[in-house]
Amino acid sequence: MKNLNVFKIKIAGQAGQGIKSAGLILSKFVTRSGFNTYNYTEYPSLIRGGHNVMHINICKDEVAGPSIYTDLLIALNQESIFKHRDTLSKNSFVIYDKDSKMKTDLLPEYVKVLPVPLSKIALDSGGDSLLSNVVALGVATFLLDGDIKIFEDLIKEEYKKYPEILKSDLIAIEMGYNYAKENFIEVATGFYKLEKSQNNIENKMVLNGNESITIAAITAGMQFASIYPMTPITNILHNLAKFQNDYKYVYMQPEDEISAINLAIGASFAGVRAMTATSGGGFCLMAEGYGLAGMTEIPLVIIEGMRTGPATGLPTWSSQADLQFILHAHQDEFPRLVLAAGDVKEAFYLTMEAFYLADKYQTPVVVLVDKNICEHEQSLPFLNFEEYRIDRGKLQKEFDPEFKRYLLSTNGISARSMPGVGNFFVANSDEHDENGYSSENHENRIKQMEKRMTKLETCKKQNMPEPVLYGPKNADLTIISWGSNKGSILQALNEFENVNFLHLTWMNPFPVEAVLKVLKSAQKVVLVECNYTGQLGQVIAQHTGIIIEDKVLKYDGRPFFVEEVINIIKTRLSNKSIINNKNNKNDGGTK
Repeated sequence: MKNLNVFKIKIAGQAGQGIKSAGLILSKFVTRSGFNTYNYTEYPSLIRGGHNVMHINICKDEVAGPSIYTDLLIALNQESIFKHRDTLSKNSFVIYDKDSKMKTDLLPEYVKVLPVPLSKIALDSGGDSLLSNVVALGVATFLLDGDIKIFEDLIKEEYKKYPEILKSDLIAIEMGYNYAKENFIEVATGFYKLEKSQNNIENKMVLNGNESITIAAITAGMQFASIYPMTPITNILHNLAKFQNDYKYVYMQPEDEISAINLAIGASFAGVRAMTATSGGGFCLMAEGYGLAGMTEIPLVIIEGMRTGPATGLPTWSSQADLQFILHAHQDEFPRLVLAAGDVKEAFYLTMEAFYLADKYQTPVVVLVDKNICEHEQSLPFLNFEEYRIDRGKLQKEFDPEFKRYLLSTNGISARSMPGVGNFFVANSDEHDENGYSSENHENRIKQMEKRMTKLETCKKQNMPEPVLYGPKNADLTIISWGSNKGSILQALNEFENVNFLHLTWMNPFPVEAVLKVLKSAQKVVLVECNYTGQLGQVIAQHTGIIIEDKVLKYDGRPFFVEEVINIIKTRLSNKSIINNKNNKNDGGTK
């Protein structure tokens, strides 16, 4: 057991008050101070306005999941106090603007209020009231006993192209720091401390899933991307657009998702590594192209960022309810390779793997990421890609007068070529013979269908790793889950010695034997998912015949918080016979 000392900061206010930017720069500051951070962001589904909040968890050890509670609330408006007062922990603190007439008497008695003239200091620094967030960060830096020079260096990096903003920000951070130094000496004495020593501080970065996917695609040799913007993958599009001149790939923002997938298919047919990205609603439009890539055996990487539905649903909130959709979209059957990342780091490595698999097996590969992965930041060591080698598979660049594009093969993989080489073949959406000519012959249909589907067995034997079982081999309780639940579960496991966790990243092909082995040896199993029907549980039942009766399913758009997972574990360890049925719901959107 390992007790993590996690300090939880929440920055909250109106959209436009710099909540996200303040939280991100604070995370970078904490990371450069030798600590680790995990960010979780909430914002409403509005074009403008609404309440925004960023949770920043700080720990000397690795911190991997979001928390319900708050130790320090930076409240930039009255709504922040109304909304978050019930999450304030014992011995917590609230920084607020003392000149704003905010009502702090609504806070619990155990909360220590820290009034700061945020707006006045912001104006005195030469900026406007929006700099209140920077002033508050200066106060927090002093309370945390942080090195203000690290913060100043970060601001210089952030605003080096904007000298006027840079000047006022530097003044604001220093004035906030000095105000706290003059007024909150006693408060700072018992506050959570960052160590100022720079000895043995590991070089790390603060990265979110969209950035991780972007870096992975570039690293994997992607040469074409076509993406229509849709929360939560929009920043993949923005980041790719930013770097296209540096890394010499083609990026396009088409008119819709139908165009996006068809452009990517065309680029891949022409011989380059190509990708597209979307959310569930956009993938609905891509379903026809999904099957086209499967029939024509064209490599394609699709990033699918899951959010709540159906229809528009909760556009800026998270979900894990697209799994069955991805596994079965488009009519009939073709080899769909489906991977699911559990955190920012896995999003990087699985995206690179997806490009390799798409080329090797000449079929679409989907990487599932939920909104919480796409948009949360996490402290990470620099990602290592030295061992990655770009392997284009059976891509034939020489002329062969006997070339057969869809040659029947025992492993399901035939050589492919590209226009301009001279190898003649036809690629269309009809069932075809070995040369690509449309054919309705029943024997040909059987052989071509079996050829395509054999790719799944080949992939399973040659490329699919076993899923990771975290914790002791023999445990009183086994948790099975996927996606961004991983971080909260792993952090919760620090509290227990007798609990393990099976984390699944390959959904198709599926690691049947490995899952069966865990299920048969487990004392008790609980399935944890962010959807209504337990979609991973359905996949497990389909492949193993075992139905996991005990399910904890959450579908309110929020992630599983660490404290929720701890409670799930404690409940099951104290009552080993507990089974949650589908009518056992609570107000938190879980069952």
